Amino acid sequence: MENFIEQLTDEQKIELERQFAIYSNGVQEIVPAHELKQKIAKSIVTNQPLKVKLGLDPSAPDVHLGHTVVLNKLKQFQENGHIVQLLIGDFTGKIGDPTGKSVARKQLTDEEVKHNAKTYFEQFGKVLDMEKVELHYNSKWLSTLNFEDIINLAASITVARLLERNDFSERLATGKPISLHEFFYPLMQGYDSVALESDIELGGNDQHFNVLMGRHLQEHFGKEKQVVILLPLLEGLDGVEKMSKSKGNYIGVDEAPNDMYGKTMSIQDEMMAKYFDLVTDLSLDEKNEIKANIENGTLHPRDAKMLLGRTIVRMYHDEEAAQQAENHFKTVFQKGVIPEDIPEVTWSGANSISIIDLLVQLDLQKSKGEARKMIQNGGVKLNGEKVEDIHLDVEITEDMIVQVGKRKFVKIKK
Repeated sequence: MENFIEQLTDEQKIELERQFAIYSNGVQEIVPAHELKQKIAKSIVTNQPLKVKLGLDPSAPDVHLGHTVVLNKLKQFQENGHIVQLLIGDFTGKIGDPTGKSVARKQLTDEEVKHNAKTYFEQFGKVLDMEKVELHYNSKWLSTLNFEDIINLAASITVARLLERNDFSERLATGKPISLHEFFYPLMQGYDSVALESDIELGGNDQHFNVLMGRHLQEHFGKEKQVVILLPLLEGLDGVEKMSKSKGNYIGVDEAPNDMYGKTMSIQDEMMAKYFDLVTDLSLDEKNEIKANIENGTLHPRDAKMLLGRTIVRMYHDEEAAQQAENHFKTVFQKGVIPEDIPEVTWSGANSISIIDLLVQLDLQKSKGEARKMIQNGGVKLNGEKVEDIHLDVEITEDMIVQVGKRKFVKIKK
């Protein structure tokens, strides 16, 4: 690659460093970092935007904050005038990405792929300006490859290299089957970068093998190699497991403001700096100032978390909703006041019922065992009074308020 950095003026060099600092903040790895600087410099010198790719296998359309880590990084490129290439794997989605899987994934139908892709677009629009996004479907080029093309593609890599992937090597070692078509997934994902001539590809750090395949195949086909930016996986509200709806430790981008704010307030203190970096749209200077103030003790962790809650709600709703959610949290959780807008349930059961059965029937707890533990831990209240007896028989009355934990309320109507 031509050395474009040497062609920059002093003012342009400042712009290069500004952009590089933004793109490198909060990332796991840049492969390689010096090439990213060259690509930014080339863009500045030639006044041509970079093409930044994100590949999507549309098999799980419910978007939470963990998914927005890569979207926020794309937004940073978009705000600096670069082109975001969203690549929908309508062809590869029928095969399924084997990353992290001990068995082959279920292949998706055309209808499932199109439905999931549409859902992604709607939810991604909460972060990206979708009018400025290039949308691509890889069936456009992958479905036209003939058998000779496929043989040539397969000849670009060895079986030994493919078996370096942990999921493949582990399945081979334990005698679990690997279908031949699964080997083609990373090859096809890499070929997407060839077809799109991407300058940069983003992905989670669990996609290391797949996104590096793009560099490999671009070189194989005589094209300029893309830079790979790997982003960390976001731990959920428990601060341990990766954010996941199945684990219940998530904040969804479609959640109501009060739920979004309340969940944010339960984030582990030590995770706040990472959340500010990865899921907010604050400037780099603002993020660095917040982190410095937390470290030197001038910003209390509680106040930092409230700022984080306001920021997240404002991003997915608006400023007014963010302030209302904060006021609601202060009223309900800091002052212990029962909220006014709690859901109502019409009771058609017996007038007397055990507290454990009541919690299960109201869907406030999934099982009797969970209900028993919640009572024993002091997390259940009737009309504001803590329930301490797991054997309590409850007389159902009009407008009775049942509370579980800090956020679950139900008013009973007869």
